[in-house]
Parts: sequence; structure tokens; C-alpha cells
Amino acid sequence: MSNLQILIKELGKPYSDLKFLLTCFREVLIENGENEVAAVMPWIGDENSQNAGHFSQKHFNMYSVCFQLLNLAETNGAVQQRRKTEEVNSLLATNGLWANSINLLKEKGIAEEKILESFDNISIQPVLTAHPTEAKRPVILKKYRELYLLLVKRENSMYNSYELQENREEMKRVISSIWHIDEFYMEKPTVENELDNAIHYFVNVFPEVVPLLNRRLVQAWEFSGFDSTQLIQNNHFPRLKFGTWIGGDRDGHPLVTAEVTQKALHKLRLNAFITVKNELNRLSDDLSFYFEISDLPEFMINRFKELVAETGNKTKKIISASKNEAFKLIVQLFINKLPLNIGNSQLFELDEKKGTYDNSKQLLEDLELLKRALLEANYNDIAHQSVNRSIYFIQSFGFHLAELDIRQNSRYYHLALQQLVEKSDPFNAKDTEWTGEAKKAFLEKELRSARPFTHDYSQLDTESKNTIECFQLLNNHISKYAHYSIGSLIISMTQSASDLLTVYILAREAGLTLFRDTMIVKLHVVPLFETIQDLIDSPAILDEYFSYPEVQNSLEYQRKAQNLPVKTQEIMIGYSDSNKDGGILASAWFLYKAQKEITEVGKKYGIDIKFFHGKGGSISRGAGPIHWFLRSLPHGTLSGNFKITEQGESIEKKFANKINAVYNLELMMSGNALNTLLHKMPEEDGDDIAEIMEFMGQESFNTYTELLQNQHFLDFYQEATPIDVIEQSKIGSRPARRTGKRSFSDLRAIPWVFSWGQSRYHITSWYGVGSTLEKMKKEYPDKYLKLKKLIPKNQFIRYVLTNVDTSLASTDKDIMQLYGGLVKDEETRSEVLNLLLQEFEKTQQIMNELLGRPMQERRKSHYYSTQLRAEALNTLHNYQVHYINKWRGQQDANADENKEMLNQLLLSVNAIANAMGTTG
Repeated sequence: MSNLQILIKELGKPYSDLKFLLTCFREVLIENGENEVAAVMPWIGDENSQNAGHFSQKHFNMYSVCFQLLNLAETNGAVQQRRKTEEVNSLLATNGLWANSINLLKEKGIAEEKILESFDNISIQPVLTAHPTEAKRPVILKKYRELYLLLVKRENSMYNSYELQENREEMKRVISSIWHIDEFYMEKPTVENELDNAIHYFVNVFPEVVPLLNRRLVQAWEFSGFDSTQLIQNNHFPRLKFGTWIGGDRDGHPLVTAEVTQKALHKLRLNAFITVKNELNRLSDDLSFYFEISDLPEFMINRFKELVAETGNKTKKIISASKNEAFKLIVQLFINKLPLNIGNSQLFELDEKKGTYDNSKQLLEDLELLKRALLEANYNDIAHQSVNRSIYFIQSFGFHLAELDIRQNSRYYHLALQQLVEKSDPFNAKDTEWTGEAKKAFLEKELRSARPFTHDYSQLDTESKNTIECFQLLNNHISKYAHYSIGSLIISMTQSASDLLTVYILAREAGLTLFRDTMIVKLHVVPLFETIQDLIDSPAILDEYFSYPEVQNSLEYQRKAQNLPVKTQEIMIGYSDSNKDGGILASAWFLYKAQKEITEVGKKYGIDIKFFHGKGGSISRGAGPIHWFLRSLPHGTLSGNFKITEQGESIEKKFANKINAVYNLELMMSGNALNTLLHKMPEEDGDDIAEIMEFMGQESFNTYTELLQNQHFLDFYQEATPIDVIEQSKIGSRPARRTGKRSFSDLRAIPWVFSWGQSRYHITSWYGVGSTLEKMKKEYPDKYLKLKKLIPKNQFIRYVLTNVDTSLASTDKDIMQLYGGLVKDEETRSEVLNLLLQEFEKTQQIMNELLGRPMQERRKSHYYSTQLRAEALNTLHNYQVHYINKWRGQQDANADENKEMLNQLLLSVNAIANAMGTTG
């Protein structure tokens, strides 16, 4: 019996669907004359693919499509299973969703009123980034979305056999289109291309998801026996908003200029108005009933007259079309106030003339007035349902669609300030010290000064010119509109308070400050702590930073601007670079410890800490089930405001399908609400994990860094992984290295993780764990026994070890040895490969002992899915290694030959990424 038949027997429908999709694909191949390729399809092919006479680009492409079909079938299977589980076992059945979370809170004795009250302080903000991890082109993503919807359509039992046959033919048409379109990028996408891909989700997915998400909460609320009246009538839902880095992330990205940021803000604003217009048109349709203008309440008649006066000539036509439908007419006048027009090319364009709305707050005030008028006219349901939906919608998307964060490296800002000083005072600048206490004294002096260094920015050097231009643009934008469109000024590689204060001085230079007793920065300055050492240092850095009155006054200014109850400081913590720097255990522990200690520093200064979790799509970069991640956070560190990056292929995986998008956002919102309330209660069974985890974090860090410092390690890495192929790929506009240097420190965390995953080592998510646990068991048996007891009940330890377990399941000893064979020097290959294999076997053995049952019993679906993928992956790995050897050996070949071989390898990278379900 084949592996696919075993899965159909063990797990049922998802794999029957896969067989159906693969059969359709095979027919498409045969109809296109690709009999040889069709014969070696994984899982249903007639021949073993190892026997393929020539494994061509078409073979790699065929495998890539097959793995994507597997992903579609499993995603649909998961959605259908959740539906079935809820129907059979009730809304409580799925961990992490609203009904389950509310039930847990009830069990803890938290009253309905308390839960409802907490929603005022609950918000989530997924931030879509363009980190180069999505290997598939947008056009291919669109086709797979189309195919998914056709697969979902087959779930409907009402269709007869003829309609199902038509559906099958339509699926074959889409698959044929996928087959013929080049899957990977031939040229690097521009920042604008990447933004367009994100805007697809902001415009076409999330607007439909938001009301469904709120509806899920109402269902769960009523299921729990609570009265939903207050929730619905007062629009008492937790807040949802979105963010993006695309067009704002300039860290190591020279193509993100002030002009690019300007275009990004413009495009986001334009699409926000298009989206708002669609929502108001929906509201207008809901209000399309006869009601005379003269019967409106007096305050609404007065506002109607003002709207007519404000919006000018077009109002006659609008009034004529809806004169007997007063409420609809008023919404049409709201739409007329949107600064949107049809341009010469019949596309929407911004038209910000006199009389249009300047900011979303003005529209919200009008909608509240409309709601009040409807209530007075006894249209209560429409007021509470339709108008409240529009109000919540505007609160979520505003006139900016998503907040744009601005990120830059601390080193870049340091150079920018140094250049400014040198230009303004070249004679004294040479005597200025730019490190330690000297720099700190210089910054403290400048914080008290309102004068800029120079008024002539035309002759500035690159770093200072780019920084000032960016900050001036931001200042102009928030002065013209409002602060809502700009998120935070994030400083990556923050290593001192001076790194943050440097931004204050640069902001002053661009007019982005005010002076009221002290300097005040208008936008929020956010440190990003990334390396293990920076995480360790972070509490002391923030203690010093918060001690400055300029910081306190800036936070108070921002509190009032955002209408927050208390001063709030956002702190970004990096899962990717901390993992690259210290391995998975050290990263997990020092992130956990930093959050606890930073929260205490915040309490000392009366500041709420809002953590921004910089997580990626793979376990090595912080990925994992979001509801279990939230449960694993240190007690007392969730303030209610939760912000997290969504990167690369994880965006498609979570949000391409609208039902799946609702599920993933519900997990995030519900988990945030649940754990925020639990964090406010006294900690139950406060397990003292500090001693155990400090030992594990430090020991694993030592083992991991010892590997990195091995004299042969970097040579082994460069040859045993396809990093050189990945650096040639076109999957993102941002370079793989920060400055172009060929060093470990300069390599970004994403290609680092991507390359280890391609060769199935996955060392970034398990190396150091086995040695650490073995040492603990031998030398500190009491600690080891305590750890075993904590695994079933401590959320943090269980979460971390489950992620290690998942990664081990994807690691393959035979494939590791296969890629090890790419290393030419025998000493290098033998020494490093043996270290990796020994640690892998050690980690596997001790993890099995700690977790008890084998994965086949503990996580049946994951186990069988991994086995199925491995069957086909072996073929891909063998051919990829073959072509890497050939490509590296023909670097002197002619350009066409070299390009053809590289294209072959890029397809292999895509195929393996599709199989693994992740890139970096």
C-alpha cells in the first residue's frame, strides 16, 4: 500500500482530495504532451522518479505544483474538520477560539462584566512585512487561491454530477494555467510590487474578514450564556488594526528612499478610500428605505445642510437620486466628501480639494451622528448592526489602510548624526568622540537645544541626507493628515540608550519635534532588541532611557494623541536574529526573561509596555501556533495591545483563504484577550523555571556558539547548503546581506534559516538542545526530573520543546549526509558533519524520553503528513545536490548555460520550500 493510500485510510478526506487534485494535474500534463513528466508524479506516478532519464526544469516545476496541491488539500481539510468539530461537539471544541477562551475565563471566576470591560484595552495588530521569504509570484498565488475556492465548492452537497464535472474541468483549466506560468521571479520584485501584494490582503481579504470575526465573538458570547446587547449596541468589540513595513523598512535596504516611502503612503491612502467607499456603499444600500428629509431630527437636518454646503456642485444630482430616502442620501453625501475621483484612465485617484474629509475622525463623528438619528427614528437594528459595522470598519482601516512602520539600523543613524555635525562644524567635529560617555554627554547637551545643525541639506552625505529626507516627509504627512498613518520609528540593533536618543536629535533636525519645557518627538521611538547580548542588556538600556524627561514628555504627548489611558512604550523583540545568534533554547529563554524584566522597568516608571513580536514563518524565527505562543508568554507581560509581524509565505498560509483568515485572527484576538486577563490575576502555581531555563539557555548557547566558532564551520555551511543559490534568487527586493560582506554577522537571519531548511539540517531549531539536556540529566538529575514534571503543566517549557520536536521531525539524517557530500575538503566535511549528526541523534533520543510517546501517537496528522512529504522530497534533494555540484563546477561556462542551470536550481528551491511549507 502506498503512503498516500495509508493516509487516505488513516486520515481520510484531505488525502482523497489530494488524490483527486493530482489526478486532474496528471490529465493536464498528458493533454499538454508531458507524458514523461506525468509518469513520475509523486504518490500516483507510474514510475519511480529516480528513474527519470533527465530531470528537467519541468520535473522540478511538476513537483512544486504537487506540493502546493498537498498544501491546499490539507488547508481545506483543516477548515472542514473545524466546521465539523464545532457542529458535532459545540463551539467549545477548538482550543484558542472565543468560546473556549470565554469558558476558561468563566472557570477562573471572571464575571461577564469584567470580560466585556477588558475589551476596551484589547487590540491586535498584524504587521505584514516583505521580508524575502515568499518564493511564489503574486500571479501564482492568485491562481492557487482560485483553485482553492473551486476545491471548497466541491464540499457543497447540492451540486449534481454534471455541475461537479464542470467544476472538475474548471479546476483543470486553472491547473493548466499554473503549469504554464513561471512560478519563480525572473527579476527581483520592486518595493511597489511587494506593497501591491500586501494591499491585496488589506483590500480584498481583511475588509470581509473583520465583520465575520466580530460575528464569531457574538456567537461565542451568546453560547456562553452572556447577553450580547452591550457588545453589539456599544460596538464593544476588541480593536483590530493592521500595519506594514513595506516601503518603510530601510534597514539594509538601499532602495527604500523617501520617495518610495511617499509613494507607499500615497498608495495606502488611496486604497483606504476605495475600501471605505465600498463599505459606505454597503451601508447606503442598507439605508435604502423611504424616509423624508423633513422628518429627520433637527441636529441631522442641520448636518445635512452643512454637508450640502461643504460638498458643492455634485450634491444636486445626489439629492435628486435619493430625495425620498433621507438616511441613504446622507451616506451618499458622506461618500461625496471622500477625496476620491475617477481619473482620465478610469481609475480612482486622490482628489483632496476643499470640503473633503481631512481625517477619519471627521467621518467617524458623522457616522455617530447618523447612528443617533436612526435610534431616534426607531431604526434600532440598523443603527446597532449596519452603522456600528461601518464605525468599527473605519476604526480598523481609517484613511490609511495600515500603519506604516519606519525601520532603520542604529549604526545608520549614528553615521547620519556624525555627518550632520561634521557638516555644521567641521573644525570642532574632528575632536568629538562618538562612543560611550562622550557621545552620551553630547546627546544630552543637544536634547536641550532647539536649534538645528544646518539649514542646507543639499551637500549632506548619504546617511544624513536620506534620514533627514525621510523624517521631513513623515513630518509633512502627519501635519497634513494625522498621526494614524505612521506607526513607529523602529531602531534595529539597539544596544544603548544613546541609540534611541540619537533619533531624537535627527528628528529635531527634520522638524519632527516640539518644545514644551523639553524636546518632544511626535512619533514613537521603538528599540528593537535582537541579539542575545542585547536582550540581556535591554532592561538596563530602558531604565536609562526612561529616566530622561524628554522621553517621559514624548510618551505623554503620544498618549494624548492616541487617546490611551496610560503612557505606553512599544518594545520590539527579535526572534530571528536572537535564534541565529544563540540557537533556539537560548533565544526562547532570553526573550522570555527580557520581557519579564522590561515589564518591571516599565512599572517603575508608570509605563505600560507593549511588546512587538518580530516573528518569522519558521520555528527558528519564532513561528508556532499563536494561541499556544500567547499562553507561553511570561505572566504579567501582556498589556492588552498585541503587535506581531506576519512575513512571507506565512501571510498566504494564514490569510489567502477568508475562512482561514478569520480562524487565525480569532486565535490571535481571543488568545490576547484571554491571556491579558489571566496576566492580571495572581499567578497560579508560579513554577520557578528561572534556574532550570537559565541553565538550559546558557548551556545551549555555549554549545551552539562553539559550533559557529569551529574553524571549519563557515566553509561547511557555504558548501553543504544551497546558500549561494538562495542569494541568487529573486524572491524579495531586499538584499540577502546587510552590507554585502560575505560573513556570518552580515548574513540576514532569513537566508540563514532558509538554507539550513533546504538541506534538511534545521540546526537553527534544535542544535544544542541534546547536549544541554544530556548534561542536565547526568550532572544535575534533580533539575532534569523537575523539567520532566514541568513539561505537562508549564506552558512556556511545553511550547518551546514542542517546537523543537516539530523541527526534529522535519530533519533527515540521510539527507544531511547527502548535502554533506557537497563539501570538498574531507576534514571540514567529517568534523562538522559528525558534530551535527551526533547532536541530532542525541537530541532525538532525549526528546523521545522527555515527551514519552512517539510522535506517531502524539501528533498523528503531523507525523503522516511529514512522512508523505519525505517520500517525494528524497527525489528533489537528490536532484538538487546533483545540479548544485554541476553548477558550482561550471562557473566558467558560458552565460546562457550558467543561467539555465541556475534557473533549474531556483525551481528546485521553490519545490522544496513548497514541500516544507516554509522558506525562512
